[in-house]
Amino acid sequence: MAAPLGGMFSGQPPGPPPPPPGLPGQASLLQAAPGAPRTSNITLVDELESSFETCFASLVSQDYVNGTDQEEIRTGVDQCIQKFLDIARQTECFFLQKRLQLSVQKPEQVIKEDVSELRNELQRKDALVQKHLTKLRHWQQVLDDINVQHKKPADLPQGSLAYLEQASANIPPLKQT
Repeated sequence: MAAPLGGMFSGQPPGPPPPPPGLPGQASLLQAAPGAPRTSNITLVDELESSFETCFASLVSQDYVNGTDQEEIRTGVDQCIQKFLDIARQTECFFLQKRLQLSVQKPEQVIKEDVSELRNELQRKDALVQKHLTKLRHWQQVLDDINVQHKKPADLPQGSLAYLEQASANIPPLKQT
């Protein structure tokens, strides 16, 4: 099942899934990804953090603020951002590979997660339905109150004072804040 998925993501060679974690040849967050010049003690997460800091520093650097060549500034910032995006893609690829391994090795775990997500979604939607029902009941009551206030004149007692008394009795008190 996993063999046809090889090469699905850009930069991922087609073929069988990588070996389980801890075996030789397995790229992990504790090892640098193959093909890039890195020292053995720098992790992918460290590189992601470092490239983010470089991006941020390039945006607030005094050299760029005082610089007059806007094209040079733009090129430097673009390079920093591109490096950050590349490392972010590598990190995402790592987690996608781990997710794929989990789905192959423990499919019941993926099903449990899906069921849990569906239960949470149902709870959220039930709460939303209850909120809307509460509002609906409120507005139905408001409409009922208005209908009672606007009865036909034949249904109301005669005289303008009696009509005003009847109408004011149905007005709810003002909420004090």
